[in-house]
Amino acid sequence: MFQSSLVKSLQFAVNRGDMVEHQNYLSPELASPLAAIDVGTNSIRLIIAEGLRGGKYRILDDEKQATRLGASLSRTQRLDPEAVEMSMEALKRMKQIADGFQVRHIKVIATCAVREAKDGQDFCRRVQEELGLEIEVVTSKQEARLAFFSVERNFDLSDCDVVVTDIGGGSTEIVAASNGVIEEIYGTPLGAVRLTDLFDLNNNPPGAFEKLVEFIDLTLKKAVKKPPFVPQLLIGTGGTFTTLASMMMAARGESELPMRGYQITRAEVRHLVDRLRKMTLKARRSVPGLSPDRMDIIVAGLTVIDRLLSYFRTNRLQVHTGGVRDGLLLTMVEKSGTPTVDRETAVLRLAGACGVNIAHSQKVAQLAGRLFDQLTPVGQWPPTDRSLLETAAMLQDVGYLINYEDHHKHSYHLILNSDLPGFRPQELQLMANLARYHRGAEPKRKHRNFTQLSPEEQRRVRQLTSLLRVAGGLDRSHTQQVEDVTVEVEATCIKLWVHAASEPELDLWGARRRSEMFEEVFKLPLQIEFFPRPSLAQQA
Repeated sequence: MFQSSLVKSLQFAVNRGDMVEHQNYLSPELASPLAAIDVGTNSIRLIIAEGLRGGKYRILDDEKQATRLGASLSRTQRLDPEAVEMSMEALKRMKQIADGFQVRHIKVIATCAVREAKDGQDFCRRVQEELGLEIEVVTSKQEARLAFFSVERNFDLSDCDVVVTDIGGGSTEIVAASNGVIEEIYGTPLGAVRLTDLFDLNNNPPGAFEKLVEFIDLTLKKAVKKPPFVPQLLIGTGGTFTTLASMMMAARGESELPMRGYQITRAEVRHLVDRLRKMTLKARRSVPGLSPDRMDIIVAGLTVIDRLLSYFRTNRLQVHTGGVRDGLLLTMVEKSGTPTVDRETAVLRLAGACGVNIAHSQKVAQLAGRLFDQLTPVGQWPPTDRSLLETAAMLQDVGYLINYEDHHKHSYHLILNSDLPGFRPQELQLMANLARYHRGAEPKRKHRNFTQLSPEEQRRVRQLTSLLRVAGGLDRSHTQQVEDVTVEVEATCIKLWVHAASEPELDLWGARRRSEMFEEVFKLPLQIEFFPRPSLAQQA
């Protein structure tokens, strides 16, 4: 809990520019915020953000209200009157919040409930007349594309066959994609609120659950054509998936891990469905990770997930914390022409906010980059890893913000949760692992953060971490005496010549002390020697 609160408060501080000023950093002028409002079947949510370079954004504020606008839709084909009034109040409050941030562009979309309700357009007109907000009612395919766009921007879908699913209150959108290209888009009426109402699940009449399963299976068979591949993964967006992840993380004791990218098996989903459907609403209140506004519709939502996994014959799902709203904001940022923040500035901003010694970090990054360049023929790592290594060097000490003793472990979580612009989630994961092992214990099979990586990624992390450790030792004095390094790879050893104006005894000691992992990785002894840099007078 402390970890999550700290990450959130740190991110807010970074977002708003409340950071440690440093001579090497100039704070950019904050761009005018954007706002997106998603009027859903179960809830209405506002997100206010500013644009970043690379088409990303940074959240400044968000507000959510569960209004259940589509609570009676399956029976009456109309919006619930009480929910309409609650929604008007929620939208009024959200507009006031946006006005407080001086939002220059606000986009409001409505999905399934407003799209299908006979009085949906009446609701839109009322919102326009009373609040001055224009609602765009998006189609099922538009909704699916927004969710897919969000996933595509957050996960590497190249060389991968996936099904992306967004479960809402009134509908479920499904996208089948291969190698990042959309194959098919399907819209189904399998929403968590709709199904709960349709089968009266909270009163649980005899046979209700069996009828629910039969209805979902029949709907998928009629409405969804199986793709020409068995997907390697089902990626889920929406509140049902994030609630599922929250419950599983609580059950596993992994609540400190980031939710984005969290993976769950079908067996775990089925077990959870069986347990929850036998519990009363009152009993569900005690389930860790299950929020009160979801406990009455969670069985329907989880059953949809279970049947989707069965239908597509995949046993693994991955949770995405973004979705339709995220996709909407991403499209707004791309179209806005908003001045943006580059990734180098964002790295300095995060480091500064955490009180990092910037001069020391920059020196370690420089030396790590030099080691990388000269050892690439031996290490055989991709050239793009240089940037990841240097960034990890800049951020390896951000965990000082929490405490010194375990700062390397805290650095891992802070980097992983930073959402730095310009870096893909996989890159953040690699950098977080490099920072995690820049000191202390080496990577072990019992470390979940390490075993989650592929064998190739594990190899690269071990190699690059060994460089980072030596580079850090070369500025053990934090005085930046070492100017450069030269590497010579010989048959019996690797020689590292350290260049400086005068012998940096403490830094040589620091590098030698941290060379054990380097020698294990490259299977050669490392000899570190001082090589004096000629003065300008001597050169003349």
